[in-house]
Amino acid sequence: MNKVVYLTAILLCMSMFFTSNETKAGEHEMASTHRRTASPNGKLVLTMQDDGLTLGYEGRTALRLPARGMNGTKLGKPKFVKRVKADYTMLSGKRSHCMNEGNEYSLALGTERTALIVRLYNDGMAFRYEGTMPPPSAKEEALAYRIPEGTRRWMQRWTDSYEGFFPLSTTAGEEGRWGYPALTEPADGLFALITEANIERGQSASCLYSQGDVFRVVPDEQERHTTGAWHTPWRVVIVGSLATVVESTLVTDVSDPCSLTDTDWIHPGVVSWVYWAYNHGSNDCNIIGKYVDMAATLGLPYVLIDAEWDEMKDGKTIEDAVNYAHAKGVKPLIWYNSSVGWVNGAPGPKFRLNKAEDREKEFAWCERIGVAGVKIDFFSGDNQMNMDYCHDLMESAARHHLLVNFHGATIPRGWQRTYPNLLSTEGVYGAEWYNNVPTFTKRAAQHNATLPFTRNVIGPMDYTPCAFSNSQHPHITSHAHELALTVLFESGLQHLADKPESFLAQPKAVQSFLSHLPASWDETRFVSGYPGEFAVLARRKGNTWYVAGINGTDSDKSIPLPLSKIVGNKGWTYDLFEDSGNSPDQWHISTSIANTPLPTNIDCQPRGGFVLVINN
Repeated sequence: MNKVVYLTAILLCMSMFFTSNETKAGEHEMASTHRRTASPNGKLVLTMQDDGLTLGYEGRTALRLPARGMNGTKLGKPKFVKRVKADYTMLSGKRSHCMNEGNEYSLALGTERTALIVRLYNDGMAFRYEGTMPPPSAKEEALAYRIPEGTRRWMQRWTDSYEGFFPLSTTAGEEGRWGYPALTEPADGLFALITEANIERGQSASCLYSQGDVFRVVPDEQERHTTGAWHTPWRVVIVGSLATVVESTLVTDVSDPCSLTDTDWIHPGVVSWVYWAYNHGSNDCNIIGKYVDMAATLGLPYVLIDAEWDEMKDGKTIEDAVNYAHAKGVKPLIWYNSSVGWVNGAPGPKFRLNKAEDREKEFAWCERIGVAGVKIDFFSGDNQMNMDYCHDLMESAARHHLLVNFHGATIPRGWQRTYPNLLSTEGVYGAEWYNNVPTFTKRAAQHNATLPFTRNVIGPMDYTPCAFSNSQHPHITSHAHELALTVLFESGLQHLADKPESFLAQPKAVQSFLSHLPASWDETRFVSGYPGEFAVLARRKGNTWYVAGINGTDSDKSIPLPLSKIVGNKGWTYDLFEDSGNSPDQWHISTSIANTPLPTNIDCQPRGGFVLVINN
């Protein structure tokens, strides 16, 4: 375990005795009475007990938060602070216009100089600790999460790159370290997703450590002390149905507003990507040229020039590759090693971004030669150093009009709102793993059908989807399954994995679909599904709905499509891309005539899928 010296480490000595009282603060306050506080719509209720908190939803228990460390310190009565409202726009993500509201309460922690701040939204709870006295040092926070044995949960063992599976389990098993997000189903049809948001400068991220059925919140290493006023990041729990979880924007709702005054240069888009077929292809201008040509043919806005471009062959340079892309009307992105994680034996370029003066010089050069963005790889975890470095990178990149994609990095925690030039983050066990180990082949379909309910809920996910051919290790998902991932998985930079000849060999309708594929959405709606079994989402861009679904199982499945409440019963036409029923590498593509009723279910073959493009 890292030794944690954390500005927000919270009062291990506290106990959770709540005095009963009723607070009134105007007509907009949902009163807190007799140890209870509630969300604006009254469905989410936080009940306070001597041994902790209980979060309930519509009369059912969603999550218990036991207190740790009982030394007689009392948590004061809940005091209504204000009604909080979020109303903002996003340049990328699951929704362009985000709105939410909640009730904020303050509870003193034994002294008026330290408090627990709780916000109860209609779709979940956020809480953090605040104070003006120097915070104590500790290895964990005062509140933990209790996930009883027998509770269905989808959780990932922690790694510094967050590249792992979310297997269904009903037990924590051996004690250990867990990453966010953690999805639980405490009662049939009721879900709670645990994560955190708004990591600021001077803060580290946290993770969970299990001891039996109790999961402690443990901040990572904090190297510098802070004096004066302080607060923790927000600990976030999204609560409700699967639709509530999938559609929630709570992570960005509690994060700092956009820090940029000029965002006209930020454009989400689809990217052609070398690494799937050519692990070392970005040091060869001839190979890069193939991906530039593919992007130009399909009308994709971007091409990524990946690692080792600083070792270009045949006397060429990165500027030659950039100039060729511009000549074809394609905007280049280029790769950097963060040089804080994997350095020895790792590809370059290295050590160009670590010092402020070097970073400014490098990003100014990128801007001058016409690079549109940077992919920065191989970070070393969640400690304060890494978090501050990410802030430095995002801010410097914005000064030079560069988009950012973090790889080998921590998961999104709301930065995509604060720094809208951060269009994607890896933090996922994605398709590049077909290059590394055979494990992914048999588990990919189930994993893919879990990610919309776990990792992708909290922010953009650079999974690098859509491979029709094979890499080092084969895939056994169908063509329609692979195409569906481009809609099912949200990422402001959507990197297409496959090689140019594979994409250009597909039917013209598929090529046209990729040419018009959005990388940001006006609206996202859950249609149907269950983690690991199947998933169907509907995403809207303008007047067009994209409905994507996949079968995560090894059996045939009829997938329900209750679409009328989402898209209505207007005079739609639609294009349907689905499994042929004969082979995973064959298509069945159909176009409806006007006013044709939308399908109410689609039959998917094992590990299959579909995309329905509905036009008004």
